[in-house]
Amino acid sequence: MATYHINNDDDASKVTVPRRYAWVVFALTFGLLISDYMSRQVLNAVFPMLKGEWALTDTQLGLLSGIVALMVGLLTFPLSLLADRFGRVKSLTLMAMLWSLATLGCAVAQNYEEMFIARLLVGVGEAAYGSVGIAVVVSVFPRSMRATLSAAFISGGMFGSVLGMASGGFLAHLMGWRPAFAGMALFGLLLAAIYPIIVKETRISPARGVARPAPEVYSKSLRTLYSSRSVISAYVGSGLQLFVGGTVIVWMPSYLNRYYGMGTEKAGSIAAIIVLCSGAGMILCGVLSDKLCRDRPDRKISLAIFYSLSSCALLSLAFALPTGILQLVLICLGMFIATGTSGPAGAMVANLTSASVHGTAFATLTLANNLLGLAPGPFVTGRVSDLIGLDNAFRLVPLVSIVVAAVFFYAKRHYHKDIARLESDPQPSVASEPAVSTRSTEART
Repeated sequence: MATYHINNDDDASKVTVPRRYAWVVFALTFGLLISDYMSRQVLNAVFPMLKGEWALTDTQLGLLSGIVALMVGLLTFPLSLLADRFGRVKSLTLMAMLWSLATLGCAVAQNYEEMFIARLLVGVGEAAYGSVGIAVVVSVFPRSMRATLSAAFISGGMFGSVLGMASGGFLAHLMGWRPAFAGMALFGLLLAAIYPIIVKETRISPARGVARPAPEVYSKSLRTLYSSRSVISAYVGSGLQLFVGGTVIVWMPSYLNRYYGMGTEKAGSIAAIIVLCSGAGMILCGVLSDKLCRDRPDRKISLAIFYSLSSCALLSLAFALPTGILQLVLICLGMFIATGTSGPAGAMVANLTSASVHGTAFATLTLANNLLGLAPGPFVTGRVSDLIGLDNAFRLVPLVSIVVAAVFFYAKRHYHKDIARLESDPQPSVASEPAVSTRSTEART
């Protein structure tokens, strides 16, 4: 049977994970991420219905959406820490059940206050899923595939957003807004029921399933989250690049409406195509990173520099051109490459931190992505747009990628030294991390 061979650096245990099982783990974990974002974004599709039925203001509607992001930002780190400590599979299952039940609560809410509480609980359930989920995924695949898996997993958020808005709008059009929420909830509950039956902690990480590290050892592992210049650069570079990608995604419908004269429906459709290009770029650029850098993981950083500078050039050219098909094509190409840094950045974080705290490490990456990119990008661009217009603001946004390239260049200078220091650490917290071989092996049954 084809397997992935996982070697622990301290030789305390040697385990193999069947390839087929590894991909089943990925599919189920990715499916729950899709459910996560479908439950989060279905609200946007039913805004007009809620506004009309409950006579809500735009501020109230915005708060229903913003409370989810706020809870994710506040709780990602502590909940990921708990998941690393007490079991990732169990934690992911509980998270999925909570956000699905909370989404079902949205379907039966009778007033704004009940809807607000339900949305708050959706945010609590979703807070740490992305970071803990990607930690589970990278634990069952070779180290050489980390950029691919990181990028593919992160892209699930974009695909889930598109599916949530599209399917939610379709269900709402046919049956009303309550069935739209209920449909998202039932999908999540079904996956949450299946997940712990198939994904077992002892199968994806036998050593961690047998014994947990002592508190002092675990504390030493936690220090790998911020102990190297390379890993801090990965956080910063990833976050700043999402300043560009996140801003274009948020403001693109408005840009198309103002400068192309498109209606809301058509502008949303074109913007969705750009989002899909961005998600596809995450995956394909991650695959390219792993293929080209199989024997030299540090080359992934060089590719991250290339991705950021190329996206800067393409998007700058696009927004300098007059409106038209050529501009839209260049925007799609620029966004395809702009998100390519997600895979290399995720691989850097996985390689530079102890595996026993990978959930917390990816929570830190998520925190940086939100605080440096996804949260300030749309707000800052909106403020600049008020002063000089959205078209001129868009000409400035891609320049942030130049700073991103400088940050990754700094990381490249220190990467080998930081990796060597991590690998030479005699503490079990580092030595016990599963260092996955760069090649899969064939095991005889």
